[in-house]
Amino acid sequence: MKKIQMVDLKGQYEFIKDEVATAFDQVMEQTAFINGPMVAAFQKDLERYLAVKHVIPCANGTDALQLALMALGLQPGDEVITADFTFAATVEVIALLQLKPVLVDVDPVSFNILPAAVEQAITSKTKAIIPVHLFGQSAEMEQLLDIAARHQLFLVEDTAQAIGANYTFSSGKVAKAGTLGHIGATSFFPSKNLGAYGDGGALFTNDDTLAHRLRGMVNHGMYERYYHDVVGVNSRLDALQAAVLKVKLQYLDFYNERRKEAALRYTRLLQGHPNIITPKVIGACDSHVFHQYTLRIVNHDREGLVEYLNVHDIPCGVYYPVPLHAQKAYIDPEVDSEQFPITNQLVKEVISLPMHSELELEQINYIAEKVLAYLNA
Repeated sequence: MKKIQMVDLKGQYEFIKDEVATAFDQVMEQTAFINGPMVAAFQKDLERYLAVKHVIPCANGTDALQLALMALGLQPGDEVITADFTFAATVEVIALLQLKPVLVDVDPVSFNILPAAVEQAITSKTKAIIPVHLFGQSAEMEQLLDIAARHQLFLVEDTAQAIGANYTFSSGKVAKAGTLGHIGATSFFPSKNLGAYGDGGALFTNDDTLAHRLRGMVNHGMYERYYHDVVGVNSRLDALQAAVLKVKLQYLDFYNERRKEAALRYTRLLQGHPNIITPKVIGACDSHVFHQYTLRIVNHDREGLVEYLNVHDIPCGVYYPVPLHAQKAYIDPEVDSEQFPITNQLVKEVISLPMHSELELEQINYIAEKVLAYLNA
């Protein structure tokens, strides 16, 4: 059996290395390393894949979130509602722009932001909502879009973990996660379902005005060289990363299907155990692309399981061990921890098992066997 890895980037590379080498050669011949033809070509491919009018590439996923909020023209003190149970980048950009993060609890099954909690948190200062499609599962966008429309709020989707996931409305309409709100933001960090070989990110929008604003903002606020029309940043995707992403985008649906197959196998082996809650797919089967396969370990020692798996050369992750409301950087003395009962429980229970498109059946069987061996001991 091959060595088990949390993400097997080398194994994935072996299947595409000739295509990547050819794409790198094209970039070297073009010698346009920032923006340029390769970035433009990847942008167009991603627009077609997502069925969205505008993709604006940028340097990383955190920049994408920051730029999205900048483009909306929010002012210091404006409130932005987001989930308490997620990676810190989402709240980080809110704070950096001197906006006020308002954290709300999440659903215990999907791990995604609770629409009812969002509505309860809205005040006269609320200007935007940022749902996170956590671990690859599409958030409950139909309800969130309704809330945003009724309260005249912006909706920015954090799609860093869910590129390629679909969302199906009650009408039967289907659209890609990240294309439903005013702006979607994603990351191309190497471990993502669509990952570069370095940092990268992108924004998605169907709004022409926002797209124009964002295209200037990613490039120092310039539309014409040395003429700065808006306050911007330096956040551009380099051409070598675009070359990798252009190759891998062709295989994104395949990668996501492989992840779903691995998740199904894990679930068949682990479901029904009294100490395990396996992840559920909410809605249609294509609504979850399993960036992570995250269990809840109930009435047992999660930390002991982490140690046991590591001893048996099985990597795993705890995403996330501390709620955002309890992080030193974001503690608000006016916020009571009791407002987040679900998040407070999840941080004690969650554990993510190896998940990637190169996982082999033998590896999945071994991992599940060891999880059960520890819990049954």
